[in-house]
Amino acid sequence: MAVVNVMVNGRAYTIACDDGEEEHLRDLAGHVDARVRELLSSVGQVGDSRLLLMAALLITDDMLDAQNKLARHKEQLGATHDEMDERLEQAEVIAAETLEAAAKRLEDVAASLARA
Repeated sequence: MAVVNVMVNGRAYTIACDDGEEEHLRDLAGHVDARVRELLSSVGQVGDSRLLLMAALLITDDMLDAQNKLARHKEQLGATHDEMDERLEQAEVIAAETLEAAAKRLEDVAASLARA
């Protein structure tokens, strides 16, 4: 277990994390601090608890938007994948029919040559 000191809104916080996760935790705290600073510039100092809550809500909103976009993209890719499967099946049917027609023509030519 590791202990990391991070700064958010000019205040130091000591947080425990798994070994090796220290830098990631610092990055996360930096992201929270950036959102808090954005809020400070728009709403002013409304107290640490309220600022942190507002930042958490904004970050959660961003995350949910990203998840929704990802879900939409997955749906689109799924539809595209299904369309490609359908086109591939159609191409296979056309290829099989073309090969059967060519084989029939070869058989006809072979039969004609055999009679000649």
